[in-house]
Amino acid sequence: MTVIAKVAVILDAFTAEDRGVGFAELQRRTGLAKATLHRLTGELVAARLLERVDGRFHLSGHLFALGMRASVERGLIEVATPFLEDLYERTHETVHLGLREGAEVVYVAKIGGHRQARAPSRLGGRMPLHATAIGKALLAFAPAALRAEVLDAPLARLAPRTVTSAAILRRQLDEAVRTGVAFEAEESAVGIVCVGAPVLDGHDVAVAAVSVAGPATRFDPRRHAAAVKAAAAGVTATLARREAILDQSSG
Repeated sequence: MTVIAKVAVILDAFTAEDRGVGFAELQRRTGLAKATLHRLTGELVAARLLERVDGRFHLSGHLFALGMRASVERGLIEVATPFLEDLYERTHETVHLGLREGAEVVYVAKIGGHRQARAPSRLGGRMPLHATAIGKALLAFAPAALRAEVLDAPLARLAPRTVTSAAILRRQLDEAVRTGVAFEAEESAVGIVCVGAPVLDGHDVAVAAVSVAGPATRFDPRRHAAAVKAAAAGVTATLARREAILDQSSG
């Protein structure tokens, strides 16, 4: 394994829920030799990619700043933020923006008020595509090969109502393609319901998705499906206009 690959293993070992990881736990997660891990963590701290506080390692603020320079994510968040804020004002529930990475959704933006639901989503966190509305919206409009790969693989159960049947999930994805929205009914966590819609490129492939989640006791996702779909469509249209302008300026 190259040095860069080992560094990637170390950085990928951190989760959105971590509040600092000790050396022994980091070694367990990475499987790297003690001497190698000691040397590389020292170099990562010196390079400001990791921080060490009270003997525990944290991903650094500098690493976050570098991540925000990624052009695709930065441009997407800049374009999407006004639509996410408007969606929050309409619903006063937890609003997400997510990207697909493999068979998972990565949450890149989250807006929630003081009464936001205890959803399992975390900024920078990941969830399986099949267990969330935002993930289903991404999967429904994913390339056919990726969709087939997810449907052919075992579907992990996150909660009692997680859909683990490929046949049921396929019907839900087909319905999402037909209507432009996807739903979750306490599938990622007990008590959480959600509605999501895709942000599409020029080939009708999802480049991102928008969702609103709330507690099943007070939030009816179908009542807000049109608003979520409109927000995603607004992001889609704005990204298309921005890309057209960039193409003209570079032509």
